[in-house]
Amino acid sequence: MERVLAGSPASPGIVVGPVHLLRWEVPEVRHTLVADSEIEGEVARFRDAVRRAHERLAQVGERVAATAGPEEAAIFDVQRSMLEDAELRNAVEALVRQNLAAEKAFDVVMLEWRQHFARHAQPMVRERVGDLTDVHIRVLTLLMDLPDHDPVDLPKGAGAILVTHDLTPSLTVQLDRDAIAAIATDAGTRTSHVAILARSLGLPAVVGLRDATTQLRSGDTVVLDGTSGQLVLKPTQAEVQAYRRRAQQEAVEEAELLRLATEDAVTVDGERITLRANVDLPEEAEAAAQSGADGVGLMRTEFLVVGRATMPDEEEQYRAYARVVEAFGGRPVVIRTFDIGGDKLPVGGFPSEPNPFLGWRAIRMCLDQPELFKVQLRALLRAALHGDVRIMLPLVVSVDEVRAARVLLHEASVELAARGVPHAPTLVLGVMVETPAAAVGADTLAGEVSFLSVGTNDLVQYTLAVDRGNANLASRYTPLHPAVLRLIRRTVEVGAQSGVDVSVCGEMASQTLMAFALVGLGVRTLSVSPRSVPLVKRLMRAISAAIAREAAEAAMTAPTAVAAEQQLRQRLYAAVGDAAYLHAGLPG
Repeated sequence: MERVLAGSPASPGIVVGPVHLLRWEVPEVRHTLVADSEIEGEVARFRDAVRRAHERLAQVGERVAATAGPEEAAIFDVQRSMLEDAELRNAVEALVRQNLAAEKAFDVVMLEWRQHFARHAQPMVRERVGDLTDVHIRVLTLLMDLPDHDPVDLPKGAGAILVTHDLTPSLTVQLDRDAIAAIATDAGTRTSHVAILARSLGLPAVVGLRDATTQLRSGDTVVLDGTSGQLVLKPTQAEVQAYRRRAQQEAVEEAELLRLATEDAVTVDGERITLRANVDLPEEAEAAAQSGADGVGLMRTEFLVVGRATMPDEEEQYRAYARVVEAFGGRPVVIRTFDIGGDKLPVGGFPSEPNPFLGWRAIRMCLDQPELFKVQLRALLRAALHGDVRIMLPLVVSVDEVRAARVLLHEASVELAARGVPHAPTLVLGVMVETPAAAVGADTLAGEVSFLSVGTNDLVQYTLAVDRGNANLASRYTPLHPAVLRLIRRTVEVGAQSGVDVSVCGEMASQTLMAFALVGLGVRTLSVSPRSVPLVKRLMRAISAAIAREAAEAAMTAPTAVAAEQQLRQRLYAAVGDAAYLHAGLPG
């Protein structure tokens, strides 16, 4: 067994602690027959497992309702109703009475139900497959007496490192930050949902470990290094002490960086860079506002939706948006409309697709569901009374989509006026540039919007045809590929010609080397994770925009992403030595 597992750094920080292994997958069940004399005992065993699973779901639901809210907890009510289904229970007991062991009988019935649901004509029924899988896992785990059957079996202050294959919505809503100190997953890359969530929660994380769940056991002591992307198994005392010294050093450096919160991000040759924060959850807003950010460049709103059985209503959305807007006291807050789809789906009501990243998602889904979309638009118009709210449309590829969204925004305002609800008459509207089509056609969009924001996570994915969540392709997901750099430069040039602001809000902006490249490409507004604001601010105060421009020009003409990175790295190091790499937190 390897002592050091290498993955992708997803969220910085070092944690030494025990593993909490979560194998949230359907276990393999042997085909086992029982004697006639054992049948009633097997039926009783099945009923007891269902009862225990039902009780467990009630406990989990109560815990999630207390920590995340009743809407998020609704997913567990759905799963409890499945356990109460008489048809399902009768089908299992009928197989048991044909001498099949309880776990195999339940496994057979659940596989049949999942296949039936997956092929159903109704999208809402198809989306229940995820809930059926959760129920399948939960009951089999009890029947087979398997360990670690629930992600919330941890006491407060456990300091555990959660190790799992991936984080599904039903697992995500159960995360207890008072018990879990770090996250490690087999799947994912640093721009996948779990990585973004970990940074949002301030939890150190390593993703893309591939086989950590097969190499580790619960209770194993490990060191998780979210800065380098490594997991050290069974560390020696000397190694533990060395990592703890590094953690202390990083904490000191972070405290020093926080002193930059009140300083301006101005390059040595006088170029002012606007730094804003990315906000994933409303409860992050207060801390993000203290980071030194000049507002919010991206508030993701799909976290109001993922893992829920129902969409949030207007009042709930209004409260969430208003909290963030008020925290930033008049500074701009750019809120992205629902980017539902891809790897971010609500629990019910939306169809599964064979290629979701190229499917019915983001602005496409919102425009096709105008009543759903207008609920969000009304909430945003109301929240705008609390400060400077600007809205951003995701995955736009055509000016027609912008015009259609503007019509719905006007209708939402009219509806609020008819109800006598105070609200802003309209909102500043912008779009995300996250496809080659949007970048190449940026001139057609610029005449219809007030700003363009480059979403590099998806722009890299779509330009290079590399799934950003696929750990097997992590080495091919190269944001510094010359083609990507040229598309960003194209967008910046269009913005300058049209008098439209251009920013970058993808994860690329949070990495020192890439932030250096973005400044060189002409970007003057960056939106980064709150923890990265002081880091990027320190970099901006150490570099020359002119040197960054020379470096970016060289990178754009390089033949490969590796060569482009070398051009940038050499010039950055020559300009500022190793200062730009201190407390980088992420590669770059």
